[in-house]
Amino acid sequence: MDHAPPSAACRISSQVIAARRLCRGWLFPPLRPAAGAAPVELFAFFPDGEPVTLFLPGDEAPLALRHVPASARMLLALPPEAEQVTVLVDGQPQQLTLEPAAGQAFAGRNVLLAQRNGESASQVADFLVWHAAHHGADAAIIIDRAPPDAGDLAAELGTFLAADPRGRAMAEVLVLRVDLPLGRPEEGPESHPLYAPDAPGRDRMEAPAPDPWTARLGFPLLYDMIRARHLAQAAAVARLEVMDLVQPAPDGQSFFARCAAEAGGVLPLSGERVYPWAIREGEITFGDHICNRFDGIDRANSWCCVPARLPAQAMWMPHRILGTSGTPSGSAAFWRCMALRHGGDGKVSRIVARTALQQRPELQAMAGFFGRTPEAVPREQANAERLLPVREVSGQRTAIVTTMKNEGPFILEWLAYHRAIGVSDFLVYTNDCTDGTDDFLRLLMRKGIVEWRENPYRESGMKPQHAALDHANTEEVIRNADWAICMDVDEFIAVHVGDHTLPALFGAVPDANLISLTWRLFGNADVHEYRDEFITQTYFLAAREQANKPHQAWGFKTLFKNMGLFKKLGVHRPKGIRPGAAERISWVNGSGKDMPQSEWRNAWRSTSVTYGYDLVALNHYAVRSAESFLVKRDRGRVNHVDRDQGMAYWFRMNHNVVEDRRMEKLRPRLQAEYDRLMSDPEIAAMHRACVAAHRGKIAELRAQAAHETFYAELTSPRTAALSRLHGHFGSNVYLAGPAVIPDEIAARQPQDDFFFTVEHVDETQH
Repeated sequence: MDHAPPSAACRISSQVIAARRLCRGWLFPPLRPAAGAAPVELFAFFPDGEPVTLFLPGDEAPLALRHVPASARMLLALPPEAEQVTVLVDGQPQQLTLEPAAGQAFAGRNVLLAQRNGESASQVADFLVWHAAHHGADAAIIIDRAPPDAGDLAAELGTFLAADPRGRAMAEVLVLRVDLPLGRPEEGPESHPLYAPDAPGRDRMEAPAPDPWTARLGFPLLYDMIRARHLAQAAAVARLEVMDLVQPAPDGQSFFARCAAEAGGVLPLSGERVYPWAIREGEITFGDHICNRFDGIDRANSWCCVPARLPAQAMWMPHRILGTSGTPSGSAAFWRCMALRHGGDGKVSRIVARTALQQRPELQAMAGFFGRTPEAVPREQANAERLLPVREVSGQRTAIVTTMKNEGPFILEWLAYHRAIGVSDFLVYTNDCTDGTDDFLRLLMRKGIVEWRENPYRESGMKPQHAALDHANTEEVIRNADWAICMDVDEFIAVHVGDHTLPALFGAVPDANLISLTWRLFGNADVHEYRDEFITQTYFLAAREQANKPHQAWGFKTLFKNMGLFKKLGVHRPKGIRPGAAERISWVNGSGKDMPQSEWRNAWRSTSVTYGYDLVALNHYAVRSAESFLVKRDRGRVNHVDRDQGMAYWFRMNHNVVEDRRMEKLRPRLQAEYDRLMSDPEIAAMHRACVAAHRGKIAELRAQAAHETFYAELTSPRTAALSRLHGHFGSNVYLAGPAVIPDEIAARQPQDDFFFTVEHVDETQH
């Protein structure tokens, strides 16, 4: 059927390809090529993934039979006068009538070969107009995946193209449908956020009901079949999605011209996913897509080719052409405008984290081509008083924000140590303390050493740590700091460069504005009873630096320059990169090496690529003595309030594998600052009161049979042995807990060469 738009040279036609239904798939009509000596091509689609068996009857054999996922192509040598061919499909004869290839309409043209899966006629028209105007595309085949009862796309396209003179350069447009669903049979509509690669929380989404009419393409040889039917004589063909726009080249050369210059006849196309900042009421357009992900590193792959230069056996697949030779000299870039296919529910945040989006000038220029004034990225999208300010930073005044509950006996060393290495300000939030922690911090605030606040978690409805950080964004001590970090009282910044102070660290990485400090887990060093001694000068046994298991071992916290690159505090790193700030971020790890952009938004632990301890580490004394661990378990966790700190936690965090005594170098500084604080009688008395309360709580707990049994397990020879065997266990062992480790494994020596893991974990132990 033809639809010629009024007063335009473009011919728009539509065609339906009819397939023969088989018990386990479909056969498409075999094609007689224009050149009689060329082989006949036969295509099959078996969506359940089980290939049908194709043969010729008698002694004949196909010239070639190739299977790819859910598809097959057979090349047949038939006499020029043949009208039919019989093939055996799973042993049953099928007589098929040959159809002539219909490539004359596209001979010598630069053709767009694009799949439409839900995009509107106006969006398809914009796709055609763009490529006609910028790249000289003069023909297109639009594969319309719509179900049979959908509207007449060809007629609608005629109307839109007639209204836009820039689209009249298109001489030929074919809307091609197939009378069967071509999607993956087990999947729901491709428009669902589950199938948007950047959608937050995809692993937690419930899959939509299957719909093969709108699911992602399941017939990968579709493009090769269209090649055989229509495109063998085209000058060049670009395989795209209707939501793709090939970017204009700086020199103005079209990608079709670049492809023609490739000796191998193939030019790869590399796509970047782009997004609107917001989806307004009405239809979304290409021109709304003004943002990309600052950390978007993966690309969508496609291609442009010159059919006449390809080997006879080459096969056109969705993302690449199989069977080509030679290495292309480069690639052409395109934008994949994601909301056209995935933005149906009207919320950009459903398909991409908006914190990753940045507005790009080249995308704004594209919006102008379509006459669109999209909604711009706002300077701030929350109340200003809840955000960290944008400010100039020239000094090194450093603030720590922390949350505490019943940490009284450990406060003074932690403060003295960090004051000794250069921390100037402390903002401490507490909740539900019973050991004098609150009274101690009130005293320290009265003396100008800390700022203390009651944790507002009850009125906020948040978990205690998150509530504290949300509130801390408003505090002047944080807003005015040059550097800031969120960390806990069992964590100590261990600087390994210069004089081991923060100024030495900042001097070692002068251009950095974020420094991630990877945890180094320190064990209890077989200390069972609580002692009022320095943690950093008592526990010298730790995990190896290369200890990537359990997954908590390489958690990190981040010192950041408080200049407004990020909007708010976060537990492991500041959160919410401000628009335009990504280009100014200089983020390094503990060895001063650059952190990949992929880690900037959500990462909370280091990897084998990003860990480093050469300049700084965060020594994490998560267990301390066995007696103190009883109290820690009893008071509960500050963030994961619903998780018990039992034997599995002790096993994961208690690493007595190697000795690290570098903190001894800080003993003189620590002792001097500690003694200065303790010279105040009120501070000394309050510290002693907290120590007494801690000892009293230990006695109370050990008087209870359940706690004493737990203490006996903590201090058992088996548990001590396991603390030295880290590095020999797989990840599932840490998820399952130490009970899954056989006694004969626990009896092995740390220097033995062995590895132990378990197959499956039904429930993670905490």
